[in-house]
Amino acid sequence: MNILSTKMGEKLVPTRRGVAIATLLVALGITASASDPAVSAKKPVEKKPVQQGKARRWFQVGTASWYGRYFQGKQTANGEQYDMNSLTCAHRSLPLGTWLRVTNLKNRRSIFVRVNDRGPVPDDRIVDLSYAAAKAVGITGLGKVKLEKLRPGDAEMAQQLITQFRQPVTVGQGL
Repeated sequence: MNILSTKMGEKLVPTRRGVAIATLLVALGITASASDPAVSAKKPVEKKPVQQGKARRWFQVGTASWYGRYFQGKQTANGEQYDMNSLTCAHRSLPLGTWLRVTNLKNRRSIFVRVNDRGPVPDDRIVDLSYAAAKAVGITGLGKVKLEKLRPGDAEMAQQLITQFRQPVTVGQGL
């Protein structure tokens, strides 16, 4: 078998090897140009604007408990004195001052509370309600609740919060 030689630069390279080298160089050139956006022959892809739907609402579902007389007058995490007859709660991670709608999932009663403390201590609970808040939603020990954070611009929740302020919450004797 007679192998023909090809001159590459100053060297003589057998034809088969020359074809292999040329094929390899062409293949490398194609992959390099495919990964190089400046060499790309394709038309640039235009990004379509993402449609903005309703913003997602933060919520949490879990067990709530309440705390009362034992903590009355003690300092909360935000520095104010705890008042068991105010509509407040303790939450582990939400910023202090956040307003939440707490809904008792058993009877669907809900109330707005303000986060002013840290807790609850037991890991199996998501919120500790003040005595007044627990009474307002009908929790006498532990209860399953849904927490929803009040968002600026949410007219429906804001209206419900304003309505709550117009109707005083009465707290009776004991839970």
